Amino acid sequence: MKHLLDTHTAIWALLGNDEKLSVKAKSLIEDRTVELAVSIASAWEIAIKISKGGKITDMSGVSVFIDKLSENGIEILGVTAEEVKIVETLPFIHNDPFDRIIIATAINYQLTLISADENVHKYDVTCVW
Repeated sequence: MKHLLDTHTAIWALLGNDEKLSVKAKSLIEDRTVELAVSIASAWEIAIKISKGGKITDMSGVSVFIDKLSENGIEILGVTAEEVKIVETLPFIHNDPFDRIIIATAINYQLTLISADENVHKYDVTCVW
């Protein structure tokens, strides 16, 4: 089964901050039989945070994030019209547009979302942490 990494989960896993990951999340990410994916919205979110002067530890730019995804065999999923349609139907539990598109991606592709965000877990999407 394929799992979708939330932005913070991908950052922690790729930058060696795995002490921030739950035991279950770390186990899934390290399991080579588990397919992992990230929404391009995560890269977009990182690019915006960096361009606004935000600091993401050990990441000088979004290129580093994208390169690390590739190095680790993590698939990057684009945003489709179907995800946009799903976003329109989501309740406003979470106001963050990036999280909403990530949730819609998990729903559209029937993926399990690996996220520590408690608000994400309130949606009708399979989540683990």
